[in-house]
Amino acid sequence: MPRSVLAIDQGTTNTKAVLVSETGDVLATASRAVPIRYPQPGWVEQDAVELWRSVLEAAAECLAKAGCAAPDAIGISNQRESAVAWDRRSGEPVGPCVSWQCRRTAPFCAELRRNGHEAMLVERTGLAVDPVCSASKMRWLLDYTPDGCRRAANGEIALGTVDSWLLWNLTGGVAHACDLTNASRTQLLNLNRLGWDAELLALFGIPEAALPALDESSHIYGETGPCGAIPAGLPIGALAGDSHAALFGHAIFTPGAVKATYGTGSSLMTITRAPSWSRGLATTVAWSCKGNTQYGLEGNIFATGGAVQWVGDFLGLPNPAVDAAKLAATVSDTAGVYLVPAFTGLGAPYWNDGARGTLSGLSRGTSAAHAARAAVEAVAFQISDVFQAMEAAAKQSIPELLADGGATHNEFLMQFQADILDRTVVASGNADVSAIGAAWLAGLATGVWKSLDTLSALPRTVRRFDPSMAPARRQRLLSGWRDAVRQALTAASAPPGMET
Repeated sequence: MPRSVLAIDQGTTNTKAVLVSETGDVLATASRAVPIRYPQPGWVEQDAVELWRSVLEAAAECLAKAGCAAPDAIGISNQRESAVAWDRRSGEPVGPCVSWQCRRTAPFCAELRRNGHEAMLVERTGLAVDPVCSASKMRWLLDYTPDGCRRAANGEIALGTVDSWLLWNLTGGVAHACDLTNASRTQLLNLNRLGWDAELLALFGIPEAALPALDESSHIYGETGPCGAIPAGLPIGALAGDSHAALFGHAIFTPGAVKATYGTGSSLMTITRAPSWSRGLATTVAWSCKGNTQYGLEGNIFATGGAVQWVGDFLGLPNPAVDAAKLAATVSDTAGVYLVPAFTGLGAPYWNDGARGTLSGLSRGTSAAHAARAAVEAVAFQISDVFQAMEAAAKQSIPELLADGGATHNEFLMQFQADILDRTVVASGNADVSAIGAAWLAGLATGVWKSLDTLSALPRTVRRFDPSMAPARRQRLLSGWRDAVRQALTAASAPPGMET
């Protein structure tokens, strides 16, 4: 029987299960939507139990569709930075899953900056001080939980990112672990030592006893316990943050290429041979496998697909994201409208958590379709900003952008992206590249695939989009975008009641 790997890709808005054969074919897929709550302005959270339930349901449907023998391994990719705390004895969460999008810890982060800790944090972790990182969320969860710090220090409460939470449940509470990619997004991992940093733990007030053990992305973390339709005894061979798994799924194993993952937010990442620091970009572990740890530069954008979803919600469309994208295609331009989707601040390369969204350039002739197109174009403009920062850091021109994620099916967006970048965009023919990467990492750990060369040789389908926009129009559009961003940043620095 052909061997296969079940990949679980637990994302912000949905959970996907993808069964991948040893020949690289996708045998079956299934997905489940996961709800998001906004209890206060700037607060974003999810129910950790619902996340776990979505994994069980998506996996059950995927395996039923495939109708074949049990897979040989499981690999997990996950939304990053979101934090969960749970009681080790009962296995029940003690609070919400605080989303990576959440800004509730902005005051705590501002205090860290005021007290002069940012330079040290950047030097050790590669991450600027920002509420997106997991550490401040973990601090909030302990403060939120009665007697949380004492219980965590005594080992009664476990803290983790979403990969750790899923691993705990898959193994029936046997394994509490995290891979280096997810750990590198917490702001608690020392990139030079690849271990939890005692001084940073003290700074954030997080007991190490509550944190997961660390290991490589490709590693057998344990075996499945009784998990509904998921067979017991399956090796769990990979944990990886979704952006890192996508990098791996593009077969980017050496420096020289940039990939962009289009989701609720977006991540651009490129491999570096050693930790490398660049203004406006994060330094991270790209992936780790068989003793080989690759580092990377990354630019995180908070709202890309989420901006299109927001416009659809705002307009009251029945299927917000899909209908907004269709509406955008009904007009040839935005009629001068720009949307800067700084709903929870601006990420890379600006890193301003006080910025807020703006919709500018409105006239009496502005229509809903113009606003929808502005949201779609904002995805490409934000990607372009980060891509240019990566070229500056690399001190060389990068000839193309590798793209993945659901939005790559939007041919208008992919062509506009190529036009604004003035670079070829190579879109994966498989929207589930994060899941593919997780499957590959798990398959390497369990012998389904033998080497990186084996993976490089697997067939992959792509679609190429070459730039065709006139240079004068490109510069006019980019100039308008930069003016719009300046407005969002200016509003962030204005005194209350004096926003411009």
